[in-house]
Amino acid sequence: MRTGSLPLTDVAGGFDLQATLESGQTYLWTREDGETYGDAAAYGGDAWYSTVVDGDVVRVRQHDGVLEWESTTDAESLLVELLRLDDDLHAIRDAASDDPLIAEAYERYWGLRIVDDPFFGCLISFICSAQMRVERIFAMQEALRETYGEAIEFDGRTYHAFPTPEALAEASEEELRELRLGYRAPYVARSAELVASGELTEADVRGEDLEATRDALKGFVGVGDKVADCVALFSLGELEAVPLDTWIRHAIEEYYPDCARGNYAETSRAVREAFGPNAGYTQTYVFHHLRNQE
Repeated sequence: MRTGSLPLTDVAGGFDLQATLESGQTYLWTREDGETYGDAAAYGGDAWYSTVVDGDVVRVRQHDGVLEWESTTDAESLLVELLRLDDDLHAIRDAASDDPLIAEAYERYWGLRIVDDPFFGCLISFICSAQMRVERIFAMQEALRETYGEAIEFDGRTYHAFPTPEALAEASEEELRELRLGYRAPYVARSAELVASGELTEADVRGEDLEATRDALKGFVGVGDKVADCVALFSLGELEAVPLDTWIRHAIEEYYPDCARGNYAETSRAVREAFGPNAGYTQTYVFHHLRNQE
């Protein structure tokens, strides 16, 4: 076992692990106490979270001003990448628009960072996310990992990697439906086949700009504009992407009516202009803030 810690005083703008991993960005991390989204107000907690990347288990928690980790590898640089700890939150916030909603969202969840999830797991999890509550989305990803992912023993526990494209490509639609993927089953199977065969891969969807990336991502089955923006933002580093989900559409209706342009592309472009540089960061803060106002 490898262990270590990262002093959060060294991270520009600080960090909140719980706000980051429980803000609807990622379904590839597991909160080990089973309380994911259990108490939306209790941020800054010290729960352990785990994930598997390239065959390595990584466990992490925030405690006493440091980010503690345990892993099968030296995980410090990996955590900096996965949690974007090199991003300067102060600079990102200073460049964003400063209207009351945005100011309140940044203040409430300061330390939330955009994740940088592995591409294939991010793609499949957001294909599964359509019209689905977060609890069900997590359950689907857990079922996929336990059924088709590599089992890895670490510190007396069994962890499961996200399935490879090849493993999911070999799964039948019926088998995937048995995991309660519903109508998403053929989307997952066909998209896995595209990656496994090399017909459409991560390299193919990294476009010269956000619009090109979004269009390329829609070549996967079950990927529309919103899912494409989610994958672009949470895996491909397109920090300008603004997924237009229910909560952001609510924000447009109530706070930014001039951004409603009648179609996804133009509305998304208008919201990006309203939010300012790195609009995907602002979108995530606003999304999380509005979702937890109830």
